[in-house]
Amino acid sequence: VQPLLRAMTQIWSQIPGLSRRRLLQAVAAAAVVLPLVEPGSAWAGTSVQRDTLDAWADTVVPGEKRSPGDRAIAGAATGPGAVQAGSWELFNDPDVGLAAVLPGLVVAMNTAATTYAATHRQVLDVRVPPFVALDFDSRTAVVETLVRGSGVVQLVWYAMVAMPMLAFHTAAHLDTATAVRTGHPGLTWLGFPQPDARSE
Repeated sequence: VQPLLRAMTQIWSQIPGLSRRRLLQAVAAAAVVLPLVEPGSAWAGTSVQRDTLDAWADTVVPGEKRSPGDRAIAGAATGPGAVQAGSWELFNDPDVGLAAVLPGLVVAMNTAATTYAATHRQVLDVRVPPFVALDFDSRTAVVETLVRGSGVVQLVWYAMVAMPMLAFHTAAHLDTATAVRTGHPGLTWLGFPQPDARSE
């Protein structure tokens, strides 16, 4: 976990008022401040969680669609994004400690998306989760709203934004040398040097 925490500290060091101590509390806080989703919730299914979290990750580090019918990825950028880089695996990594509360976070994302759509007179496609149904700009607005919260809950959303960034920029869920050698999408896109490369 330590490399993960160091990377999070580096990423968020530019945010005014965010101390290292507060950042290190973010993931732990998630487990106590948000309730778990009720079993009967329409947003409790694994596929709904996967689609919503993929859409969230794609909003933070956008990439190209995996197929023409891809709804989770908005296709706002060319090349790989956080989803291709393994954001789902990082969200569920036992060392991160978010897996138990991801259902509750997904409900919060979709609730915020529904509220945003209602206040902006947008009609959502009911065949996909509300957050997925939003276009890229609207998804971005929802993420920004959640991150602008206050207190411990804000730290939870900081952590949720950090995960896609870490998946893409550091392959945090993988051994770095192995990730580079096997062509990790994010590290390859960034031109990360091979482990055995020597400067000339």
